[in-house]
Amino acid sequence: MERALETTTGTEDGAGSGAGDGDGGLDLTLDAVRLTARLVDIPSVSGDEKRLADAIEAALRTLPHLRVDRYGNNVVARTALGRAERVVLAGHIDTVPVAGNLPSRLEGGELWGCGTSDMKAGVAVQLRIAATVPAPNRDLTFVFYDNEEVAADLNGLGRLAQAHPDWLAGDFAVLLEPSEGQVEGGCQGTLRVRLHTAGQRAHSARSWTGENAIHAAAPILARLAGYEPRRPVVDGLEFREGLNAVGIEGGVAGNVIPDACTVTVNYRYAPDLTEEQALEHVREVFADCGVVRFEVDDSSGPARPGLDHPAAAAFVAAVGGEVRPKYGWTDVSRFSALGVPAVNYGPGDPSLAHKRDERVETALIPHCEERLRAWLTA
Repeated sequence: MERALETTTGTEDGAGSGAGDGDGGLDLTLDAVRLTARLVDIPSVSGDEKRLADAIEAALRTLPHLRVDRYGNNVVARTALGRAERVVLAGHIDTVPVAGNLPSRLEGGELWGCGTSDMKAGVAVQLRIAATVPAPNRDLTFVFYDNEEVAADLNGLGRLAQAHPDWLAGDFAVLLEPSEGQVEGGCQGTLRVRLHTAGQRAHSARSWTGENAIHAAAPILARLAGYEPRRPVVDGLEFREGLNAVGIEGGVAGNVIPDACTVTVNYRYAPDLTEEQALEHVREVFADCGVVRFEVDDSSGPARPGLDHPAAAAFVAAVGGEVRPKYGWTDVSRFSALGVPAVNYGPGDPSLAHKRDERVETALIPHCEERLRAWLTA
């Protein structure tokens, strides 16, 4: 159930005895690595972010230079300095389910734990900038939102865009998704469909009297196995598409020929296609594969890199490094839809996201913080 604007004054006790410090609250004077550990040690699996949202809100409300608003488990803090440009720094506070990887632990030059890479290290950088840059050269909006790791209709940023679009207004946005401290432009779209095949039930001892719906899915799997994904260049960046089965369901009992089967397929497509074009392409791919029902399960559009926008070009010049394409889907797509050019820039490694051995290189966390601080105070 969503909440309107609220003020939270209390926080709950912390969890575990990992690398994080504190008694449940967030101390924004901690260095970025220790703050990341503290964030990680407050579990926030998608749908259960309230405790962390409470802690973030309470910490931000101690900063007199920020106005803090809240909607559900989404927290937005803004400066109002009258600068000529407004930049949005955004990050999701949820994680995928914990997989025996809490509490956090510091090992060598890496911090291990659920959400370290995706994306509590980025959230720590946001909080550090909020606390230590009270008079930036651009007005700043900090967005901390829930439910990014689940279905698009639950996404906190999307819900904010519908309920309070003015909170997200800006000239440029940086999404602190994991990118190994390199700017990643745009994002690919994601489309998930369910392909249904049909048959006729029969006793498996007399299989010839029925029709096997699982066997009927063979043309779908063959088409996927032989599919050659595109690698188009968009605004100077080469993207890599993928069309893959991510699930299959079928079967009634050990002695029954099944009369229904469903193959779930995920299409990751480059930002030179619209959602409508991506859907039409997938329909064409499976047009002659015996699909009796084609069901769209989830769809989120892509975003072009937009690196020719002056604000994006200035950011890239300030933080340096090689600009790369973002292969995964991120909420730069939502900012793009709002007319706000956006890039991905965060300390985590995207290849470690969602893994049991998720971790972040500790040196990258203060590196990203200092690069952002330099850009915002130059």
